[in-house]
Parts: sequence; C-alpha cells; structure tokens
Amino acid sequence: MTAGRPGERAGASSRPGLRGRETEVERLRALVEEVRDGEGGAVALLLGEPGIGKTALLREAVSLARARGFLVSHGHAEELHELAPLASLTSGLLHGDPPLLAAADFADLAGHHDQRIWLVERLAQLIEERSAGTPVLIAVDDVQWADPLSRFALGVLPARLLSSPVLWLLTGREDPELHGRGPRPAVLPLRPLSGTALAELAHDVLGGDVPDRVGRLLEGTGGNPFLAAEALAGVAASGPDGPEPPERLVLGVRGRLAGLRPDTLHFLRIGSVLGRAFSLADAAALCGRPASALGAEVDEALAAALLHDDGERLLFRHDLLRQAVYADLAPSVRRALHREAASRLVAAGRSSADAVPHLLKSAEPGDTEAIGLLGAAAEDVGAALPDLAADLAVRALELVPPRDPLAYEAGERAVVALTRAGRYTRARDTGDALLARRPPLDVVARLQSVLGDALWHLDDVHELTRRSTAALAVVTDPAVRARLLARQALARSRGDDLAAARETGERALAEAERAGDREARVLALWGLGEIALNAGDCAAALAHHTALSVFDAAFLPEEAVALLHADDFDAVRRLLRTAGDAPQRPAMLIWAQGTLDLGRGRLDDADAAFATAERLEADLRVPGNLVNLRVNRALLALLRGDRAAAGEHLDVVRAAVADRPNTGNHATHRYAEAVVADADGDHPAAAAHLRSVQRDHPFLRWRLLRPHLAQAVRIALRGGDRELAGDLASQAAAHALRNPAVPTARGTAAHAAGLLDGDPELLERAVHVLGTGPRPLLLAAATADLGRALLASGDTAAATPALTGAHELYARTGADAEAERVRTDLERAAGRPRRRTGRPRPRTDRGWDALTASEHKVARLIAAGHTNRSAAATLVVSPHTVNTHLASIFRKLGVRSRVHLARIVLAEDDAGPAPGG
Repeated sequence: MTAGRPGERAGASSRPGLRGRETEVERLRALVEEVRDGEGGAVALLLGEPGIGKTALLREAVSLARARGFLVSHGHAEELHELAPLASLTSGLLHGDPPLLAAADFADLAGHHDQRIWLVERLAQLIEERSAGTPVLIAVDDVQWADPLSRFALGVLPARLLSSPVLWLLTGREDPELHGRGPRPAVLPLRPLSGTALAELAHDVLGGDVPDRVGRLLEGTGGNPFLAAEALAGVAASGPDGPEPPERLVLGVRGRLAGLRPDTLHFLRIGSVLGRAFSLADAAALCGRPASALGAEVDEALAAALLHDDGERLLFRHDLLRQAVYADLAPSVRRALHREAASRLVAAGRSSADAVPHLLKSAEPGDTEAIGLLGAAAEDVGAALPDLAADLAVRALELVPPRDPLAYEAGERAVVALTRAGRYTRARDTGDALLARRPPLDVVARLQSVLGDALWHLDDVHELTRRSTAALAVVTDPAVRARLLARQALARSRGDDLAAARETGERALAEAERAGDREARVLALWGLGEIALNAGDCAAALAHHTALSVFDAAFLPEEAVALLHADDFDAVRRLLRTAGDAPQRPAMLIWAQGTLDLGRGRLDDADAAFATAERLEADLRVPGNLVNLRVNRALLALLRGDRAAAGEHLDVVRAAVADRPNTGNHATHRYAEAVVADADGDHPAAAAHLRSVQRDHPFLRWRLLRPHLAQAVRIALRGGDRELAGDLASQAAAHALRNPAVPTARGTAAHAAGLLDGDPELLERAVHVLGTGPRPLLLAAATADLGRALLASGDTAAATPALTGAHELYARTGADAEAERVRTDLERAAGRPRRRTGRPRPRTDRGWDALTASEHKVARLIAAGHTNRSAAATLVVSPHTVNTHLASIFRKLGVRSRVHLARIVLAEDDAGPAPGG
C-alpha cells in the first residue's frame, strides 16, 4: 500500500470510522465553533464519489454540533423525490430532536409552494427565530438529488441568514452550483484514502498485522472507504488465513447476492427500482404478493446487511449497494419494472409525485397513461417548480406519436409551461413546430393565443400583432377570440396608434365578458391599462388597473404604478400594506415601493428598495426590470453626488440593454447616459443622448422618465438644442391637459415652459402647483430654477429665499449634489461664501458614519435583538428590504454577525449620538 498523503495527520486524532479524514474533521470542528462563537453563518460542501465517506463526515459534524449545543436538522435528498416540493430540506427540518420546525409551521409553508420568494423568506424567518439564542446546523445529504424547490431555497437562504448562527452542511458527488449570494462555501473535496489510512481501517476490522494479500486487495479498492470496508468484511467472514479473497469482495455485492434465495434477490431488485428507501407495501405491490408474505425475504436481506429498517421504510445500507443491485438488472427489465411501479402506485391512489419519476425512466411513445400523468404533474407543480413543469410537459409531448391529435393538446400545455419557466424561445419554437403540421384552424387559433405570451416576453410585438390578426380570421371559439383580441390590444399598446389600440382593447373586454372567460378578461383589462398609461391618461389607467387588481391580485403592482402616476401616494401606501405577508410578484411590489420612496424624496429607502427588487429578480432568474432598476439607482447616485456609483450602475445598464435591446430599455438607458454626460459637463453629448431617447416614441411615452421632463428640458437647453427643449415643453403641456387633477403633470408643464422662456412667473406658478403635490424633489428643482431665474434678472432679494428653500428641500432629502449646486447659487446671490448648514453626507464607504439614516435605524433594531421580520414591522417596510439594509450594514462595518453588530452599536452609543441615527 502507498504511504500517507503529505500533511495527513494520523495517530491520536485518527479513530475508527474516520480513518484518513483527520484534516476534514478538524475543518468541520473549526466551522462549528466559529458559528457557535458568533462569527455569522457559514456553508460547507463535502464532495466526492459514492462511498468516499461523505455521510460519515456529515454524521461526525452533526455529533460535533450537538455536543456544542446546536439545534440540528439532518435531511437527505432522494433520487426519486424530485416532484415533492421542499422534501429534501424539510426531511430534516421536521424530524430533529427537537425538530427545527413545528408541524404547524410546515403546514403554513406547504400552502405557499407557488410563491417561492415568500416561502423562502418565511422559512428564513422561522430559522432566524430558532437561531436567536441557539446556533443551528442544517445538513442535507446527497444534495445532487435535491428537489428543485429545495435547491432554490438552499441557494437563497445562506445569504438571507448570513448574520445568524446557522451552519449549512451539504454533501454531494459534485459541486451543486446553487448560485446563491451567501458566504463563500468551504469546499472539502474527499480524495481516496491513503495506504496508511487503509492499513488502519484493516487493523480496525481484522486486528493485528495486515497480511500482504489483504493489502493488495485493498489497493484494488482505489482508496474508497466503503469498498474497502466491504472487502474487509469478506476477509473477516472467511478468515485472514483462508483462501485468497476473491475479486468479488473488492467490487461489492454480486457475491453476497449469489448466496441469497431467488425470492429475496427478486425482492431486492424490486426495491432497487423503488429507490434507496422504499415502503414494504410498495415493494409488495410490485412483487404481486401481500406484504405479510415477504417476511422471510426482508429478514434475509437484513441479515445480509444489505437493507436497514428504520421503522417506517426499508433502506439500502448504502446507495452503492442499491446501484449494484439495480445495475444487475437488464435495461429492458428495469424499464418494465419502472413502468409497472408507476401503474401500481397510481392504482394505489398515490400522487403523481410518486409515479412520474418512474414514468420518466420507462414511458415509451404512445403510452397514453404516461402522457396524461406527465401533463397532470406538470400542471400540479407549475407554480412552485416552473422549470420542472416545463421538462415534464415537454416529455409528455415527446411521447405523443407525430400524427396523434393528442399532440396539439400536449403541445399547448408544453408551450404554456415553457413560457412560465421563462424559456420563451423554446416555447415559440415548440408552438411553431406544431403549427407546421397544419392542424385544424381552431387548433391554430388556440396555439397562436398561447404563443402570444412568449412573443410578448420576447418583445416581438410586431409578430404578436401579425399572428393574432391572422388567427382572428379563422377562430370560432368565442373565448379564444376574446383572448386573441386582448393579445392584439396588448401588442398595439407598444405602437403609435393608441386610439386604435384602445378600441381593440374595449372590444376584447366586451367579448371576454360575453364569453365569460377569465383569462381573456384579465388580458383585456391589462391591455387597456397599458394603453392608457402609455397615452398618459392617468385616470383611465387607474380605472382599468384597479379593476384588474380586484379581479386578479397578481396585478397589484400595476395598480400601484397607476396610483403613482396619479400622484395619490397615500393610496399607494395603503395598497402596499394590503398586499399582506404573502404577496404575489414581491419584486414588482418592492419596485413600486422604491418608486414611491423616490417620489417622496426618501433616497436611501428608495435605493434599498431598488436593490432588493433586483436581488429578488436575480433569485428567481427573471431580471426583467433590471434596466429600470439600475437607471433609477444611477440617477439616485448622481443626486447624492456619487459619480462612481452612477457609473457602476450605468455599466450594468449598458450590458443589460445589449442583452435585451427593446425600445423601452433603449429610451431609459439613453436618458441615463444623458444625465451622466450632463453631470460630467459634456452638454452636447448629453443633448445627443436625449434626442436618442425619442428614437421610437416621444419622451413622455416612457413612464419612468415622466418625472424627469423638466431636467430633460434643462439638459437640452444646456446642450444648445432649443428645438428639442421646445418639443419636450409641448409634450408636458399636452400631458397636463390630459391630467388636470395631477399636480405633477400641471407643475411640470409650467416648469418646462418657464425654463424654455426663462420666465420667473411660470416658474413661480410651477412652484405653487408642485407645492400641492407629493414630490419634494420636483418642488426643490422648480424652486431652485425660480431662484436662478430671479438671480439672472437681477432680483437678488427675491432669489435668495427661493434658493434657500430649494437648498433646504434638497438637504432634507439627501440630494447632496443638488444642495451643493444651490449653495453655490446662494453664494453668488450673497456676493460671498455662505455658511454651510446641516451635516454633509460622509464620503467614506466604510465605518459607522458611512451608514445611511435608514441603515442606522436597522442596525439599532437588530442590535437590540429584533429579527428581520420584527424590524420590518417596526419600520413599516418589507423584510426583504431590511435584509438589503443589513447586507449593506455588514459590508460597510466589515462584520459578519449580529453579535459583532451589537458590539459596534453599543460602542457607538457609548461614544455619543450617531449622525442621522
């Protein structure tokens, strides 16, 4: 046998069961103690081939943690359980001693499998509460088989619970690549045992010196502890002085199986098809015998140390044993047994989650039952596991013979599932392949209707318009006709003729109501709301979106946006509160919250909300709003005087627009470029970017830009493009006429006209009107421009109070860059430098003074013992936003845990009042 690996520790720290794993045990012990001692959360990955010792090390870590007072969740993922949402994670959370989660907690979670973000946040809250006074270990064995919802949770939770004393320990055959944003995992790759470790293992089993022939036998195991132990068990059974151990003892199981009775061997083969763990009842059903008649077979398998009985299920003692038994089956026999297992499970009333894994391994083209079960399973898991649902629906379609009419029904399900999973190109291609078969005209219309969603997400509105128009010429089903009309209206909301689009939407709504079709009605109301918003008709947009959100709560964000455009900020706050603890589309609701905060001049909160919305979209891997989020953050950074951060946000915008170059992204991106160029003093370039904003539609067509129209006029004038400034002012005037009840619309029109003409009276009117509205930053900008106009006209006495008022507004909101510009104007008005008032914002990005006012509040609440949830309730924000604040606090303070944060807060409080806190 070979010598030990360099640096391998042996001797006192080596012990039976963990020979050769001393280094890994010490690393796990250190992680457990770091988490126990308040160093924050951690993640460890134990990686290696089957039988290499991952589970033994995981059990050692569990023992170490329990001995140090941890609450422990020890779960196990199973190969055939991928359709059971959260099964891999909750297999441990519910069965600890004591369990980490109560049954009532799990029942609450189980009711929200279709809301992944809410479910993970609620799970995080529960774990956070349990870890408040006691460290927690959450271990999951064989994570390569984890169900998709558990994988999603494992990718998100470590980052969410980074400040809590939670250690995550996962084992797998390779890196699970969970793509989370949590702490960098400690990766422990398990390599083959050295000769020294194998010799110690042999001594543990055989005692005394190890014969040379046993050493040669162990060398043939490749250093795999399980295979080595199996070989040594064979030697122990035949005696060290017996005949040369046969090769079958090296590779495992066939020799041990050969001595079993045929009925026991058949029973084990049936069990291997059902998975590593299986119920006796399922095995009996597949054997075609009553469970009571299998006692002898079970006893013999247990006596041979092939199975273990945990009181509820039978388990193969190691997955290598199951794989060896399973591999010994001929492929055709395996397939037949899987198919029979699926049928018997369905006949026994079991769920599709139990039957479908077997169908995936066995179903053949034309298997009607399998097609139906796969389709039903896709619908069952669609909301919680959209990617898995898409895979199941596509597999069902593949099983349908090409000329079978069932292909169109299965194909429609596949297109819908692929679209919900965000695989828009694959959805379009799947639908087009079905259309190429020349189906009946009504089928054509149905397929084009469901394809409309994929085309919308692909930003291919021209093709959506063309296809819906063609399908309307052949459709006979009233409900499908209403859906097609609604799709057409939605597509036309992006076009130039919004009057025609509105007419189409109204016809779609009328036909949807006559047909009694819910989907068509939702689409029609959505289309009408989009058309009205794009046309700048705030009242109509609000009416349609209010009706839509009452009909379908998933559209609450659209109602919030419509209220924002109508300047009804109080109603937006009430609406966001009514979303409750489990809202649909939380990222979009937080986007609405951020837009509200920006409108109210709460820049720190707005930036945190936008960062939170981006993180949630990234967690779901659907960054559809990334450009708007980053453009807003870039504009916020410029208001605060952080040119570097604005540049970083703009770089992200550039990359996102290159990846998804639609008209809206182009317009908002170009506006951000214009503002940055203007701030850098390159006014001609800024004006050129501003002209590009209007490449496809007028400036005010882009909703995100509407509050910035006066700034756009200012940029155009500084860039020497008076014609562009006049066009923008005309758009503002028209928008004000359409929205006489909206102060922002009327005030912006007066502001734009006052800038264009240099007219203090118009600017004074803008200040008066905007003063009745809810947007302090717009009021500050108009007041500052009034002061500058008065100053330019020589009326210093009138200019000074206007500029002073603007400076106070900017300073109050944290728009330090704008406050500094106004201070310069005040110095000009006074003819001398002006004494600065208020606290300048810190320019450092590290330390206590780098925290924003909102972050100071969060830091104090967390230090006082609040959970993220209770801190969120105190501050009346989302727990997601508190988590964003907390991540920023930890980064700025250079800490990883709540314990460290509490120490810093205590030290700051002892030192005196904190700024902004």
